[in-house]
Amino acid sequence: MTTWWGTPSPDGDPLGFRSALGDFDLQLFGEGRHYRTYELLGAHVVRLGDVQGVRFAVWAPNARDVSVIGDFNQWDGRRHPMRARARSGIWELFIPGQGQGALYKYEIRTKTGALARKTDPQGFYAEMRPQTASIVWDISFGARGLWSDAEWMASRARNDPLRRPMAIYEVHLGSWARVPGSSGYLSYRDLAARLVAYVRQQGYTHVELMPVTEHPLDASWGYQVTGMFSPTSRFGSPDDLQYFVDHMHGNGIGVILDWVPAHFPKNDFGLVKFDGSALYEYADDRIGEHKAWGTKVFNYKRKQVVQFLINSALFWLDRYHIDGLRVDAVSAMLYRDYERQDWLPNEYGGRENLEAIAFLRRLNEMVYELHPGAVTIAEESTAFPMVSRPTYLGGLGFTFKWNMGWMHDTLAYIAHDPIHRKYHHQKLTFGLMYAFNENFVLPISHDEVVHLKKAMLDKMPGDLWQKFANLRLYYGFMWTHPGKKLLFMGQDFGQWREWSEDRSLDWHLIEPGGAPHGAEPHRRLQNWVADLNRFYVGEPALHEQDCERPGFEWIDASDWEHSVISYIRRARNWQDCLLVVANFTPLVRRGYRLGVPMLTTYREVLNSDAAPYDGSDVRNDGPLTAADIRWQSQPYSIEMTLPPLAVVVLRPDR
Repeated sequence: MTTWWGTPSPDGDPLGFRSALGDFDLQLFGEGRHYRTYELLGAHVVRLGDVQGVRFAVWAPNARDVSVIGDFNQWDGRRHPMRARARSGIWELFIPGQGQGALYKYEIRTKTGALARKTDPQGFYAEMRPQTASIVWDISFGARGLWSDAEWMASRARNDPLRRPMAIYEVHLGSWARVPGSSGYLSYRDLAARLVAYVRQQGYTHVELMPVTEHPLDASWGYQVTGMFSPTSRFGSPDDLQYFVDHMHGNGIGVILDWVPAHFPKNDFGLVKFDGSALYEYADDRIGEHKAWGTKVFNYKRKQVVQFLINSALFWLDRYHIDGLRVDAVSAMLYRDYERQDWLPNEYGGRENLEAIAFLRRLNEMVYELHPGAVTIAEESTAFPMVSRPTYLGGLGFTFKWNMGWMHDTLAYIAHDPIHRKYHHQKLTFGLMYAFNENFVLPISHDEVVHLKKAMLDKMPGDLWQKFANLRLYYGFMWTHPGKKLLFMGQDFGQWREWSEDRSLDWHLIEPGGAPHGAEPHRRLQNWVADLNRFYVGEPALHEQDCERPGFEWIDASDWEHSVISYIRRARNWQDCLLVVANFTPLVRRGYRLGVPMLTTYREVLNSDAAPYDGSDVRNDGPLTAADIRWQSQPYSIEMTLPPLAVVVLRPDR
């Protein structure tokens, strides 16, 4: 046997093969500036000269010794010891004759002599829980000519996401649907076909996957990650997930991945005390542990850890063609005292985590530099400034921020009986005070339909008809409000039960005989959401200036006595506009005078009370002619009918 450069390797000694890590790689790695470490670390199927095998490399700077163990050596740490690369902290080994599918871990002897068996921090695939070994896998999907989304990727790079419609369908793959007649999971490939059909039917532009990075505990919903580079094996192989994304792109649907760089679980096979030291986590629990979550916090002060996290983000964008990252728990990263009584101040005595802030800025800079058109979305629930403003202006650099304030206020408002809503009117309107301080996504996520918060339909007050009418009204208000849209699965057809990760959505509700009160209200709610999506996508006035103040103008925000609000949405072309009127009471209001911006006729183009949506079918038929009567904030006005518990959209004739 010979090495790849042609010199003998005695007895096929794995240590006789030349390192794949050059001096420049090691220099960049040591500086924390190597943003393709996933090409060097982990397990890679390679051919060195005429020898096929697997190249292993792992960072464990405080280990005394490291070995590769696996099903190919009876998990015996004496068989394949790794060699250390100078002072880099990287251990490596080439094992001839091994290939795709081999199971492996790293056996690490700490400085105290203790042995730990760890999964690969940069492993590309892992065993199905409860097993914990990494799996050697070739992730060169693109190199094998299997990607067919070149047109999608080129178009994405040319478009400005701030001015494009985003109607996001948030999905937990394990509970969207199960294998018929069983509780088994559908595969990525099965889900691709079924989910594409549904998303296209409903008119969504994107799917957002709750974490599909590997995790041991189903009940964590994927948020306690043990494989930052590994798609969960619950639904198939890395190839299968790549197929899923490619299929979505081929059908015009973007894919956003829920990504978790805020913390990691304390499973002994994972990152915790990886080489016997607090390598990936802060050593001091006053900053290094989330006791409420039972997790450790990444050490954002250590440049190699920051490098590891940025590499993970870039990996999903690069190798899986992911279109965006929803970054989980950003608030927990920004503040050292987040949900802590005992906490460690920063070097200036403040509560901000300065290293985490620097990491987030660098993350966003690298994403935009290397993947034009990709988006990053912050789940951030505080008033931290400039989350979605560029780093060169002092911001964190995210594309969007979840608008948690709007969500909490409006859900609290809509839960009130209509007779009391006038006393809470400000909860409906306050969001427009800050709607353009950030680039917002309006989220109705999984968090709002669990833990006794009730499903969206069940949150609504009133009898059966009023519950559906209120929900149609709320969605109409949401879809015409500035901000991109996100709706969690099951809420578009009115699931009654709270979401649970261990069962399928209640699809029977839209099937004949599936609901005690009949399937029709659920189907018609579903149709309403589909029509909202298509209307939103097709109307520049509803998305082109989502993040710009000229895109919104109040007609009347102060009609609290009648619980009515009205406003104008505008495209960049000022005359391309829509008028929105929302009546949050069950009363029909005839002869309601509405201020309008132009002396022309106006036509009703959308009405949540229309018969096709199971409404009472109170409409404004025919043109509504403006009169030269100044009203509210506008120079002209019309008289119209406001349907009960409904939103109406008008378009001016030009």
